[in-house]
Amino acid sequence: MASVAFLGLGVMGYPMAAHLRNKGDHDVTVYNRTKTKAEQWVDQHGGSLAVTPADAAKDKDFVFSCVGNDDDLRSVTTGPEGAFKSMKKGSVFIDNTTASAEVARELAAAAEAGGFSFLDAPVSGGQAGAENGVLTVMVGGDQAAYDRARPVIDAYARMVGLMGSAGAGQLTKMINQICIAGLVQGLSEGIHFGKKAGLDIEKVIEVISKGAAGSWQMENRHKTMNAGKYDFGFAVDWMRKDLGICLAEADRNGAKLPVTALVDQFYKDVQAMGGKRWDTSSLLARLEK
Repeated sequence: MASVAFLGLGVMGYPMAAHLRNKGDHDVTVYNRTKTKAEQWVDQHGGSLAVTPADAAKDKDFVFSCVGNDDDLRSVTTGPEGAFKSMKKGSVFIDNTTASAEVARELAAAAEAGGFSFLDAPVSGGQAGAENGVLTVMVGGDQAAYDRARPVIDAYARMVGLMGSAGAGQLTKMINQICIAGLVQGLSEGIHFGKKAGLDIEKVIEVISKGAAGSWQMENRHKTMNAGKYDFGFAVDWMRKDLGICLAEADRNGAKLPVTALVDQFYKDVQAMGGKRWDTSSLLARLEK
């Protein structure tokens, strides 16, 4: 059993922290910007509550975070009441936020200067993956810190991999989102085309999902897409944030992402339709408007 803190109890962090407590059997202290959410978590799962990230991180072996963006991450780490103010020597900070590789490298350097380790460890699998404890975790950082943290991370993960040095986890997550964007657009166009052609979409998917066109998106989202229901996963607002990170990094490294840039604009159209909190499969709604 390890002494653990978890910062950020949103739709992902709330169940992830619960797995650390219940499945991992760790001693967990939680912090959330909205205190009532942290109080609810403690009432449900036990553990303890801290009023600042620094208080949560004090004397902990491992500190996890899952917050909104780069600025939120800086706030809970190097901010005036951030966790980096109280991290003990030799401890490990594991960040599950989807953020930039730039901020990951920045915080890894700050952690090294403070005598502890930082791992950027964004996740894939959405809310369902978090709730079921089967997330994919892409890690950047030092091998020794990864080896220490891996058994703890396993409490909420199905797949964990060290992708390279600081920032490599975030770069891998960018690739994940780039691939998803194109897949969802292709699936949306396929379903749209099938409807216009008068085909039975369920029969079509039953056949083509077993061939080269098959994907997680097809298996898990085609039924809700066909029914015009878009409240089953990762929100459009969050996807646009992630694709913005991908496109900004591409500007820095010279990568060409024409399809990603186009799909990002399609998601902008969905936002304008009122679909900010629809899931990413709502690209179909744009075609059918």
